[in-house]
Amino acid sequence: MPQLLSLQIASARRVSIHGRSVLTAIHKQPVCGPVAVMPLGLAGDEQADGSVHGGLDKAVYAYPSEHYPFWQQARADAGQADIDTSLPWGSIGENLSLAGLLETEVWVGDVLQFAHCALRVTQPREPCYKFNAAMGFNTASRRMAQRGCCGFYLAVDEPGTLQAGEVFELVPGPRRLGIPEMFKARMFKHMR
Repeated sequence: MPQLLSLQIASARRVSIHGRSVLTAIHKQPVCGPVAVMPLGLAGDEQADGSVHGGLDKAVYAYPSEHYPFWQQARADAGQADIDTSLPWGSIGENLSLAGLLETEVWVGDVLQFAHCALRVTQPREPCYKFNAAMGFNTASRRMAQRGCCGFYLAVDEPGTLQAGEVFELVPGPRRLGIPEMFKARMFKHMR
């Protein structure tokens, strides 16, 4: 069964990106113990830009842990001596670091059924300049687009609690639109 390896939240804070002060909550930090899951997301988690993050359809962001070695290598390949290639869970900006569930196995409408809550897959994450800054190199968003390792957003169908270490079941939805296909279509639209 797939597993929730780690659970992360963050408060929005100002960081400097290319000399500009920008509000972001991409720097997620692990949480110990149970966390309340409400219709708009995890207790204590914030989104800095409501136009692209958060809301009922993007309440929680999940990311496959299997992609972390790729990002460690990508950071090493970036050739910047000051980049630390170790990446703790949450470095991609995800709330949920998952094991055993890749984007290729997920469809819009599928449900991640946990013991005390249910989260429905809604759409892929689209990378932006804040992701580039968090990863430490300017082509991170392009690398995500090329590789398709985007993770996916979740809506809260059944509020409750989550805790790191929990296993969950993937309950199939209508299976009409896969996360990889939706991601490719959105990335193609942006690159035109």
